[in-house]
Amino acid sequence: MSTQLDLPITGMTCASCANRIERKLNKLDGVTASVNYATEKASVTFDDGAVTPDDLVETVRAAGYDAALREAGAADAAEAEAADPTRSLRTRLIASAVLSLPVLLLSMIPALQFDNWQWLAWNLATPVVLWAAWPFHRAAWLNLRHATATMDTLISVGTLAAWGWSVVALFFGDAGMTGMKMGFDLLPDRSATLDHLYFEVAAVVTTFILAGRYFEARAKRRAGSALAALLELGAKDVAVLDPSGAERRVPVDALRRGARFVVRPGEKVATDGVVVEGSSAVDQSLLTGESIPVEKRPGDEVAGATVNVGGRLVVEATAVGADTALAQIARLVTEAQSGKAPVQRLADRISGVFVPVVLAVAAGALGFWLGAGESAAFAFTAAVAVLIIACPCALGLATPTALLVGTGRGAQLGLLIKGPEILESTRRVDTVVLDKTGTVTSGRMTLLDVATAGGAGRDEVLRLVGALEDASEHPIARAIARAARERVGTLPPVESFAAREGLGVEGVVDGHGVVAGRPALLADWGMHLPAPLQAVKDEAEARGQTAIAAGWDGQVRAVLVVADAPKPTSAEAVRRLRELGLRPVLLTGDNASTARAVAAQVGIDEVIAEVLPSEKAAVVRRLQDEGRVVAMVGDGVNDAPALAQADLGLAIGTGTDVAIEASDLTLVSGDLRAAADAIRLSRRTLGTIRSNLFWAFAYNVVLIPVAAAGFLNPVLAGAAMAFSSVFVVTNSLRLRTFRAERDA
Repeated sequence: MSTQLDLPITGMTCASCANRIERKLNKLDGVTASVNYATEKASVTFDDGAVTPDDLVETVRAAGYDAALREAGAADAAEAEAADPTRSLRTRLIASAVLSLPVLLLSMIPALQFDNWQWLAWNLATPVVLWAAWPFHRAAWLNLRHATATMDTLISVGTLAAWGWSVVALFFGDAGMTGMKMGFDLLPDRSATLDHLYFEVAAVVTTFILAGRYFEARAKRRAGSALAALLELGAKDVAVLDPSGAERRVPVDALRRGARFVVRPGEKVATDGVVVEGSSAVDQSLLTGESIPVEKRPGDEVAGATVNVGGRLVVEATAVGADTALAQIARLVTEAQSGKAPVQRLADRISGVFVPVVLAVAAGALGFWLGAGESAAFAFTAAVAVLIIACPCALGLATPTALLVGTGRGAQLGLLIKGPEILESTRRVDTVVLDKTGTVTSGRMTLLDVATAGGAGRDEVLRLVGALEDASEHPIARAIARAARERVGTLPPVESFAAREGLGVEGVVDGHGVVAGRPALLADWGMHLPAPLQAVKDEAEARGQTAIAAGWDGQVRAVLVVADAPKPTSAEAVRRLRELGLRPVLLTGDNASTARAVAAQVGIDEVIAEVLPSEKAAVVRRLQDEGRVVAMVGDGVNDAPALAQADLGLAIGTGTDVAIEASDLTLVSGDLRAAADAIRLSRRTLGTIRSNLFWAFAYNVVLIPVAAAGFLNPVLAGAAMAFSSVFVVTNSLRLRTFRAERDA
């Protein structure tokens, strides 16, 4: 049986570490693992008949790192806080900076160089190299024991070599006795002798790299803050109602499905449920990204962690714990962040061989310059600069940090990206197919207009016809009854109600014999549409709407126009999709005239109508055969095959679980504008990944040869190396500023 497990990893210091652990895990029988350096987790799928979780942990430990088992899907913010790596780094960084600054100043400014200043430089640099840089040396030693090399190996060898060279020169050469200037130069000194000191290189490089690690660690924690914030926003306790109606406060973890609980104004909804008593507005921005509160009445669903901003609600819990909408969103985001985009595979392969290649280049530079007749000090400086400048971390962080920030920001805005491979699809898509009902339209019939005749008023029509239709279960009848109650309040009772299949309804309301439905039904009662009402009916049907005639006391009194109207934001959404270079297509099972009418209202030119649910996937396939790259937006069970067939599937989050499962992107809100936001965010995340990778590759490709050629001082190399990783992470953090246009 296959099992999936997220395994937190500690001890990784660069992308080479992640690559090494991944290779070790994948060598186990029945194991498929992906290790993410940015999230410091291994996502492992394994055959539990061949491998146990303890075997996975032991494999990680055997590779020189550590792992800890925890329940799948658990999210423990306190654990993350306790494991904060920035505390130790900050302490080492401060001490290193304080001790390194005098060494640098003494080396750079001849006027500060007093007799035997070199011995002070040695005393100040030694704790920096041996204590502040200890994490690098320890990791390098552990790697050496396992016959591997990582970024820490380069740092450790480079700083120890610079320090060791200087110690030998100080104790056994002339540098400790003559007081000669051993100054800092932007370029290595080709005339330097064996007595040249490099204490400032060892100390300042250590400081720069510690600074880079510190800011990188801080930025990585910020990158994951969106998901952590989501997980922390749930209610901590809840007022549960006893069978007697009494309230008692209990922890949210004690809440069970079927229990009823109270949500007062300003409180968070404890868990997913259905309102059974009261009405209020609920702020759902946490889940949907929409800032406008939504009205909730008995029978409406509410989600955990949303905020009640109005009246008192009594809610019956329908999902708890890992089954809630918030937990499912967190799970989807975590899975997306743990995955790897296709573009990252190349970076992984390079980082896996990066360190050995750099060590070979450094050795080659040393040997070449010695063979070319340059001084040993110059050759040594070039080799150290190669070791220090190389940075596989930037390669390893380029993709996962952008994914971490992008998917986290998406979750805050109600846009769920299911996996990193989805990003490439959003770039290539050129056609977007929109399901009509529930996606472009509201998905329920709405009363749009009431045209009256025969002296009847609008309120009178709604009162009598609404009462009659309230006795019917037909969607059109429900729309009229709902609008009537909102307009006139309580409706009178109906007597002698009868439904005439395919024609309409009839009954007695307040002593009037009321008939509503097709004109043919009213004609049976001797009532015929006058010309003005006939014109209203013809015009409505030309727009694809449904017209219901109604009359009483022998005369037609009104025509009521009903339709599944487009959502107020659909036209704007279509416009924004066009701005992204997408060609919108309306897909529906409705008749062509209705479909064209809806398409005209929202600005869509291409309509595919009268399509059976089972044929929707075939329509998408046909468009793909024409050479189009297709995105599909839908919400119903019948949309699931088409969502799966499309190059990019976007499910409206207010739709069915089947549709959401089949999609690549989930729009938690029912606002179609979120589709444009999701594609924009995905494309921007992909663009950030590409810019990160370009920087990481260009940095190493350009500067390693520069260092090997002897044109780079190791101190500047250390600063550049530290900057490269920090640049990649901070570039990714720019995604936190992404704004949904629907909120603009």
